[in-house]
Amino acid sequence: MVQPRIGSRLRSRARRQWIAAAAFVGYWVLWELIARAGIFYEGVIPSSIAILRALYEIAFDRALYLNTAVTAFEVAVAILIGCGCGLAFGLLGGAVRTIGAAYEPYVHYLAPTPKIVFLPVLLLCFGVGFGTKIALGALSAFFPMAIATLAGVRGVDPVLLRVGQSFNLSRLQLAVKIYLPALRAPVLTGLKLGFGFALIGVLLAEIKLSNAGLGFMAIQYYNHFEMAELYALMMIIFLLAGGVNALVDRLTPRRWGR
Repeated sequence: MVQPRIGSRLRSRARRQWIAAAAFVGYWVLWELIARAGIFYEGVIPSSIAILRALYEIAFDRALYLNTAVTAFEVAVAILIGCGCGLAFGLLGGAVRTIGAAYEPYVHYLAPTPKIVFLPVLLLCFGVGFGTKIALGALSAFFPMAIATLAGVRGVDPVLLRVGQSFNLSRLQLAVKIYLPALRAPVLTGLKLGFGFALIGVLLAEIKLSNAGLGFMAIQYYNHFEMAELYALMMIIFLLAGGVNALVDRLTPRRWGR
C-alpha cells in the first residue's frame, strides 16, 4: 500500500511541475508577443532579452547591493517594531476582554486603509529620512500581526488555560508558557503578511522621499524611462521577497513535525 501511494504522490508532483513549466513558457511567449506587437508605446513593454540584459548589468552594479542593504535594514527594523507591537497587542487584547472589546474594532476598521495616507503625518513626526520609511513599514506590519494574534489567542484550548490557572500562573506566565507556544502558526502567518506589508510600505516611502533604497532605484529608472532596468529591478525585488517568504514558510508547524 505504501509503494503505490509514494508513486501517486511523485506523479502528482511531476504533473504540477510540468503545469508550472508550461504556464511559465506561456507567459513568456505572451510577453514577447505583446512586446513585439506595438500595442503600447515603444519601450513600455521591452522584450525579455532586453530585460535579461539589464538584469545581468544590474546584478554586477555595486549600487544594487548598497540600496538593497538600505531597504533590508529599514524593512527589518519596521518588522521588529510593527510585528512586535502587533504581537503584544494581540496577546493583551485576546487575553483581557476589556482591552479587546475597546480597541479591536478600530484595528479591524483601520487594517484595510491604505497606509500611504498616513505618510504626510509621519513626515511631520519623523522628518525626511529613515524614520518616516521605517514608521510607514511598521504601521503596515502592525495590523496583520495584531489580527492574526488576536484570532490565535481566542483559539487557544481552554483546557490549557485552566491548567495554567490551577498552577496560579500570572498573566505574564500564561502568555509565555501557554499562549506563545500555542500561537506558533498564527504568529508565523502574521509575520509573513507583516513582512509583505512592511516591504510595500518601505518601498512606497522610498519612492516618495528618499535618495537610497530599492524604491529610490525604481523611481530613478522610471524618471529616465529605463524600462528594461525597471522590470529587471522588479524581478530582483520579487525574488528577494519570495526567498524571505520561503524561508519563513520552512518554519511553519507542518514542516517542523510534531
